[in-house]
This record gives sequence, structure tokens and C-alpha cells, in this order.
Amino acid sequence: MINKFSGEHRFLSNFYPTLVHLDGWWYTTTEAAYQAAKTTDLEARRPFSKMSASEAKKAGRGLALREDWEDIKVQVMADLLCQKFRSGSNLAIKLDQTQDQELVEGNTWSDTFWGVCNGVGENHLGKLLMGIRSMNRQ
Repeated sequence: MINKFSGEHRFLSNFYPTLVHLDGWWYTTTEAAYQAAKTTDLEARRPFSKMSASEAKKAGRGLALREDWEDIKVQVMADLLCQKFRSGSNLAIKLDQTQDQELVEGNTWSDTFWGVCNGVGENHLGKLLMGIRSMNRQ
């Protein structure tokens, strides 16, 4: 089991540098694109394209969430991760090299939706990554 997306497994983190595209803008991390997607205001998204992952996470907390956010946020993340781990890319190869290990986004910041904190959490990020890993193998 990989229970932390740090060290040699940092590439699994949404803070890891990689270019992803969303609605006409390029972002340097999946975190920045995900945070930008919280709003339908394309101009409000623009600054996120130049932010680091931590800057974007902080700025995302101040956005007025789009009405459908809770319904679409997992699909938004899945779409961004599919770009990051595009079949045949270096990151997809690294993801495949995790073999069949369970991927758990263990954290200390109480994120029990995307990860697991103190043994509690839904681990949606880990589940999406394992799904992409499986899909890339087909």
C-alpha cells in the first residue's frame, strides 16, 4: 500500500507540477485547475493559471462555488487526472509502476473526502488514480 503521496510517490499528488488544460487555460498543477473549476466565471479562473498549487488551494477557498459543484467535482478531478496520467506518458508509466498497490492519499489536514486522515476517509483521489492505472493498462 502507498499511503502518502510524498517522497518517491509525490508525483501522485495534485501539487506535483504538470500541465493540464481546462476551458481555454493551461494550469501548472491539477490542484490549480481543480480550484479554478469551482467557478463558472472564466475571468475569475484566469489568475489560477499562474498560481502554485498551494496558492490556488488558498485562493479556491474564497471562490463562490458554482451551483453544481458537489455534483461535478469528482468528474472534474477525474478529467484532470486523465490528462496528467495520459496513457503512454512518463507519469502514466510511473503510475503503472505502483503495480497493484492500493493508493491512499493519507494526510494530516483532515481531508476525508479526497483522502484519509487518522484512518478515516473516502479516499476518492486514490480511487480515481487506481481507476486510471487500470484503464491505462487496457
